[in-house]
Amino acid sequence: MLSFVIPAYNEEKNIEAIYIRIKELMQSIREAFEIIFVNDGSTDNTLGKLREIASNNKEVKIINLTRNFGHQAALTAGLKWAKGDAIISMDCDLQDPPEIILEMYHKWKHEGFEIVYARRKNYRKDNFLKKAGSKLYYKIFSKFSLIDIPRNVGDFRLIDKKVLIEINNMPEHSRYLRGMVAWTGFKHTFVDYYRPDRKEGESAYSLAKLARLGMDGMLNFTVLPLRLGFYLGVLTIFIGTALLLYQIGDTLITGAYYHLYKWLIVVLFIFMGFMFMLMWIVGEYIWRIFNEVRSRPIYIIKEKVNFDV
Repeated sequence: MLSFVIPAYNEEKNIEAIYIRIKELMQSIREAFEIIFVNDGSTDNTLGKLREIASNNKEVKIINLTRNFGHQAALTAGLKWAKGDAIISMDCDLQDPPEIILEMYHKWKHEGFEIVYARRKNYRKDNFLKKAGSKLYYKIFSKFSLIDIPRNVGDFRLIDKKVLIEINNMPEHSRYLRGMVAWTGFKHTFVDYYRPDRKEGESAYSLAKLARLGMDGMLNFTVLPLRLGFYLGVLTIFIGTALLLYQIGDTLITGAYYHLYKWLIVVLFIFMGFMFMLMWIVGEYIWRIFNEVRSRPIYIIKEKVNFDV
C-alpha cells in the first residue's frame, strides 16, 4: 500500500483537484493507497471540503489539528499515522505534480531505492529577496552542514517504511524533516521535474516562516553557528591589525597624526555588533534546549476521520 501525506492550510480550492489526480494515478498503478490530509488549522472551508470527499471515499483520511502548528508539524502528524509500505509526502497546492510519482514509485519498487527525492529544475516565481536568500542559504548550508542534504529538494519525496520508522522514532521537537530524512543515510536517488506555478490560493510559507524553517535547518544540522564566533574573532583581529598597521605606516611615512579615540569608537561599535550576534546565537541554542526539555507535543489532534476503517 502507498500512503500520501498532504498538509493543508487554507487550500479549499485545491483539495478536490489533487485528490482526483492522485486517484487517477493510483488507478494506473493498481496499488492500494490511502491519502492522509492534515488540516493545519485552516480558516477557510478546507476542512469542509475534506469531510465531503472523505464521506464517500474511505481511502481519504483526515487529521484535524486544533490550530496551525506549522508545515513541519503537520507533516510529522501525517507520517505518524501513515501505514503504507512507501510514503509520499507532498504539498496540497499542485506545485508537486502527482504525475512524476510514477517514476518515483518505479525507482522504489523496481530499483530498490529507499528514499526518492523530487528535485526541482526551476525555481518558484518568488520575489528577488526570496530567491537570493534561498540561494545564499543553501550555499552556506551545504558548506557547513554535518550531513549531505540534497539541494533543490523540498518535502516532495517518497520514503520506504523502514525510513518512516526511523523518522517516527526521532524525538526532537524542532523538526527539519529534509535534514532528518537525509540523516538516516538510506539509499537514495532523484527524480527531476519542472515545478509548475500555483493555480489557486496563496503560499502558506511567508518570508518569516521560510526564515524560521531555514533557522531550524541551520541550527540543527550545521556547525556554522558554533564556529561563527571564531570566524568573527579572526575577522575582527584582522581588521584591527590592518587599521593599526595603516596608522603606524601613515604616521611614519607622511607624518600624519590620528586621534586614537576616532578608531576606538569604530572598533567598539564593531565589537558591540559581534557581541549581540553571539548572544543571539547562544540564545537560539538555549531556546532549543528549553523546547526539547519541556517536551510539549509537536501537535495536538482534534479529530481523526476514516482511521477506524
